[in-house]
Parts: sequence; structure tokens; C-alpha cells
Amino acid sequence: MYITAEHLREQVIKPTLEYLGAWSSEAERELLAAALRKTEVGLFSRREPGLGLFHITSSQHRDLWDRYLAFRPDIASRVRGLASQRAFLSNPDSELQTNLSYCTAIAWLLYQRSRVQTDWKETGGMSVAGGSAVAAHA
Repeated sequence: MYITAEHLREQVIKPTLEYLGAWSSEAERELLAAALRKTEVGLFSRREPGLGLFHITSSQHRDLWDRYLAFRPDIASRVRGLASQRAFLSNPDSELQTNLSYCTAIAWLLYQRSRVQTDWKETGGMSVAGGSAVAAHA
């Protein structure tokens, strides 16, 4: 199955960011760029470590839930709402491979969290990110 960048942006990334209350054109562009950078096509292409569209590792996924979402029940509930009922409980990492909206939400949260941590270090402890940060990986 093939998916175009435009379809990914319009049908997955934008609606997921809107659902999280985090949509902006910049956020949309960042996630689309991350997906396109990470995606390699072809049977013999080199595979990045990690799962799903954004190649998120199991440890990144677990760390986000254990060290970030566990302390933010509102956003955790929204993200959990994107996951399937049974598969998430038996194998949460499978959602990264089979659920584009869930994978996109986790990627956005990892990216945001990494930006906040970078801002914190660069300002000597004063976060310039402001607001309630939601984290992601790109």
C-alpha cells in the first residue's frame, strides 16, 4: 500500500494534531518532514531502528508513557483514546506499527518533549517553550 505525502498530511497528521489541540502549520510541516526523512522505500532499503512511520523505539515509547504521560493524565487519556482497546493492552508497541494516528501523536509528543528539554538546557533552567508542552521525536 502506498500513501502520498499529501494524504499523510491531510488525513493523518493534521487531524491527529487537531485532536491533541496542538495543530499549527509549523507542527504539521515538522511531522511531515520527519516522516519523509525516516521513510525509505524498497525491498532492499536500509531500515532505521524503531517501529512505524517515525521509527520510534520501544524504549522511547515506554519512556514517554512512564516519565511524561504518567504525570499528564489529560493528554495521556487523549493519546490512549487513539489506541485500539485490546491490542494496546497486550502489545502497546504494535500500535506504533499499525495505527498511524497513534504513532503520529507519540512522535509529536516526543518531539515537543525534546524541544522543551533543549530549551531548558539552553536557558540554564528557564524554559522558553511556555505553555503545557507535549513531547515528540522526529
